[in-house]
Amino acid sequence: MKAVRFHEFGGPEVLRYEDVEQPTPGAGQVRIRVAATSFNGVDGNIRAGYMQGPIPVELPHTPGIDVAGTVDALGDDVDDVAVGDRVIGFLPMTGTGAAAEYVIAPAEILTGAPENIPLADAAALPLVGLTAWQALFDHGNLTAGQRVLINGAGGAVGGYAVQLAKEAGAQVIATASPRSADRVKAAGADEVIDHTDTDVTAAVTEPVDLVLNLAPVAPEQLAALVTLINDGGTLVNTTVWMPAPSDNERSVRGIDLFVRSDADQLADLAARVSTGELRVDVARRVPLAELPALNAEALPGGKVVITVADA
Repeated sequence: MKAVRFHEFGGPEVLRYEDVEQPTPGAGQVRIRVAATSFNGVDGNIRAGYMQGPIPVELPHTPGIDVAGTVDALGDDVDDVAVGDRVIGFLPMTGTGAAAEYVIAPAEILTGAPENIPLADAAALPLVGLTAWQALFDHGNLTAGQRVLINGAGGAVGGYAVQLAKEAGAQVIATASPRSADRVKAAGADEVIDHTDTDVTAAVTEPVDLVLNLAPVAPEQLAALVTLINDGGTLVNTTVWMPAPSDNERSVRGIDLFVRSDADQLADLAARVSTGELRVDVARRVPLAELPALNAEALPGGKVVITVADA
């Protein structure tokens, strides 16, 4: 079968589109015929070797944390998944990824794919959708009537975060560039601030209950966001290379989010897609063989799906 792998850490040039042996599922595992994976920012950091502390991978390594595809073989002791099932999942980050024609996945991390969108497009959901969900609700404890500031809402996580926060009954203030402002507004943001020419702390005139930071801002900019939060509120930060600041005197918590795979939460997200409550936006679809070239590009704010031939 074909796969994209890297045999050493480095830039995009280390990625190879090559023949590899088709894997066999073990106990508790399934083999998936991959329809698509997606490109996430962490993929580039893993490839470069920057994440060997928190996400150690063995070489050669196949990237691709998200998977959408069809179950094609079962290992022993698998009861909840059947051959032919259309599934999605957030694969173990230290394991072999889905930038391949077939991938092995623990059965327990999988859930059914939404039925109302192409199977390949469903690969745009798992990691970023779970990041948004866990940031808003597991860590931010967002409830109806609260105010949330989503800083850096123009990316893939931001698109889901805006939709989910609005659906939960929150008032959503979002920052975005002019390039993505219309998309963020369409996702449901009540107010969109152009962070390219506006000071965010000056533009937010009323305190918020939660700040979700998705942008690679400077430490002083992240610290300034804390001043916008009501006493007892929360700042959730996804740029974990920079610790989230707190304000203990006002009981404002700073939380660094490390997203985790959760099949139940992913099933909830997939169900919302199926009912039309949650929209999956795909900026581009790129064939698997072009993944090395994609890594060398300056990517758009939206989600890029990596499609596998004939899947």
